[in-house]
Amino acid sequence: MSINHSSPSKKSHAAGGWGALRSCGKHLLASGAAITGAKTLLKANQPDGFDCPGCAWGDPEHGSSFEFCENGVKAVAWEATDRRATPDIFATHTVSELRGWSDYALENLGRLTEPMVYDRATDRYVPVAWEAAFAGIAAELNALNDPNEAEFYTSGRASNEAAFLYQLFVRMFGTNNFPDCSNMCHEASGVGLMQSVGVGKGTVLLEDFEHADAIFVIGQNPGTNHPRMLGDLRRAAQRGARVVVLNPVRERGLERFADPQDKVEMLRGGSSSVASHYVQPKLGGDMAVIRGIAKLIFARDAAEIAAGRDSLLDLDFIATHTNGLGDWRTEVEATSWAQIEDQSGLPRAEIEMLADVYLGADKVIATWAMGVTQHKHSVATVREIANLLLLRGHVGREGAGLCPVRGHSNVQGDRTMGINENAPEWFIAALEREFDLTLPRAPGHNVLHAINAMVEGKSKAFIGLGGNFVRATPDTDLVDAAMSRCRLTVQIATKPNHSHLAPGEVAYLLPCLGRTEIDRNSRRRPQIVTVEDSMSMVHGSGGINRPASPHLRSEVQIIAGIAAATVGSAKVDWAAMADDYDLVRDRIERVIPGFEDFNVRVRKPRGFRLRNAAAEREWNTASGRAEFSAAPLPAEVEHQQARHTPGTYVLQTFRSHDQYNTTIYGHDDRYRGVYGERRVVFMNPADIADLGLAANAHVDVVGDDADGRARSAEDFRLVAYDIPRGCVAGYYPELNAVVPFSKAGDLSDTPLSKSVVVTFRARAA
Repeated sequence: MSINHSSPSKKSHAAGGWGALRSCGKHLLASGAAITGAKTLLKANQPDGFDCPGCAWGDPEHGSSFEFCENGVKAVAWEATDRRATPDIFATHTVSELRGWSDYALENLGRLTEPMVYDRATDRYVPVAWEAAFAGIAAELNALNDPNEAEFYTSGRASNEAAFLYQLFVRMFGTNNFPDCSNMCHEASGVGLMQSVGVGKGTVLLEDFEHADAIFVIGQNPGTNHPRMLGDLRRAAQRGARVVVLNPVRERGLERFADPQDKVEMLRGGSSSVASHYVQPKLGGDMAVIRGIAKLIFARDAAEIAAGRDSLLDLDFIATHTNGLGDWRTEVEATSWAQIEDQSGLPRAEIEMLADVYLGADKVIATWAMGVTQHKHSVATVREIANLLLLRGHVGREGAGLCPVRGHSNVQGDRTMGINENAPEWFIAALEREFDLTLPRAPGHNVLHAINAMVEGKSKAFIGLGGNFVRATPDTDLVDAAMSRCRLTVQIATKPNHSHLAPGEVAYLLPCLGRTEIDRNSRRRPQIVTVEDSMSMVHGSGGINRPASPHLRSEVQIIAGIAAATVGSAKVDWAAMADDYDLVRDRIERVIPGFEDFNVRVRKPRGFRLRNAAAEREWNTASGRAEFSAAPLPAEVEHQQARHTPGTYVLQTFRSHDQYNTTIYGHDDRYRGVYGERRVVFMNPADIADLGLAANAHVDVVGDDADGRARSAEDFRLVAYDIPRGCVAGYYPELNAVVPFSKAGDLSDTPLSKSVVVTFRARAA
């Protein structure tokens, strides 16, 4: 079903508001450290505090007395908990027993307190000294036949300093195997934007949202995934900007929002509209929607010119700054409305409404997230979005631009620091000059390559810098088994998770400091780290809480310890940099352009912005111009293919409101009306009836087995929901079991987590 305009919701049903405040209180109390958590929040996203460990949405440069959201509260409470996963816990429970626990139950054990090594004879983790762990890891790595037999994974919560040292160590070890969480989310954004505008990042500042006339929000749900963005969207709507939403699922946060930090609104029980227009394309249909908007613009432009009036396009910008418009226009005009409507799932009239908004705005921002990037044709879709903005010069000026909204708080910074399986030549050469090294050039493994190498037994070691690889990746059972067959697994983490329960023959569990905790060096001086947000702003971050255990070490210290034991300290003084992060930043400054005076600028309130060439209309493409893409629409996307087989649907996985990536804070999703459970599938009521079932029936979800692998996830409740026919949705990580790793995005290798072909098997009552 498609809805033209957002219908007003009841005030009590708005996102945010008192519901958000009650949720914050509940999670602070559940942490067992409510007072500590509340005090900690006063330093979240503050110049003299820590950067929120949640999402990567930007902070206002002018500062704020309160700048956190409901999910930021959950992230802080989750980290600042008084629960401890001590060695006694692991002495009581075997790894085999813990494997039967839920994700929530595992992390609810609390903070890890000491380094541990897996004892296969007893099936338990037991304490180990830090130096013994480093020596043991080094011995295993150096015993490999080839450095390329090791995989070095990075979570987007790692700091810039940790990421820089990590990539330096790994390249000195001899490989470019850098599977990274970005491979599973915004890889298509980076690839597409590099091809279109020469920069793999967004081109906007947070302040641009204060000046935009229209904001297109495509394939994302800020209310759950980056709630602070809702405040910026709401303020834009209040001053008259059009906020256009393209999302298959009707999401409450994009309809109405009550800002918990607006005292007057809270006292009055009010809320404000967010979306002026809300349309629901079918899964994979976003490119067709943008293509339809462009088709209408070209037709109207031709009519204007024929009538002797000015072109609707920014012809000066196009002539001065772009290539390829003619080829794209030919492709657009050759695309039939029948194909556009069928693939998008929207009638032409709704697409005409969106074209009206676009043409009626002088300044347009396009934002998107994984609803765009986790399809086979995601790179082409990102480039189609860029095409649309280039038509009227909406890149490189105030109030307009491209804005991929990333998840983890420093996933963008990790890539800037060189966490890249195929880093550019200039970066490798700069490292070599700075450290007097010879480093490998051959491209390494991304996430899908790493999975395949472990499945085939070619990779024998896995080191995880944060994250939960087993649960974050597709084909859960396959990845779990593959990791368990490794000779070495090393997990650097703050809390237990299921990846820790797939130990290799030799396995270490290394606990690290969290973002909110004080990190002191040998002179007892507190240290700061840095992160980069979605707007390319680099911030300092210093924790304020006492560490959960005196045995914890920072990520930087752990990486330095492993590196020194493995590759030695002749070329790099790992210990010195681990004891003084300013020395790490000095090296970053000399290697990576844009970090001049790094240690000075990052200590200023709000830090600094890295230069974005495309935002200054400098195009780092082969032609020196922004490039229009002339890619055709896919012949068929998955929802069209599914029609050929009755009973087949297309599944998207997404988060619940009590979740951040694979971290489960609780079992409620109040915006979608789900409480106390996670094993649900959202489905159009007519599709439920077509299955011969009723709402709340229980089913097994059966995945694609074309590659010979049986995939299923058992016992899910069907929830009737406002979602287009033929499309269904449910939570990851539970449904990652039916996402095949063998299917990936063109040019991005991103798992197709929004294009999963499934069927359903009814369960006995």
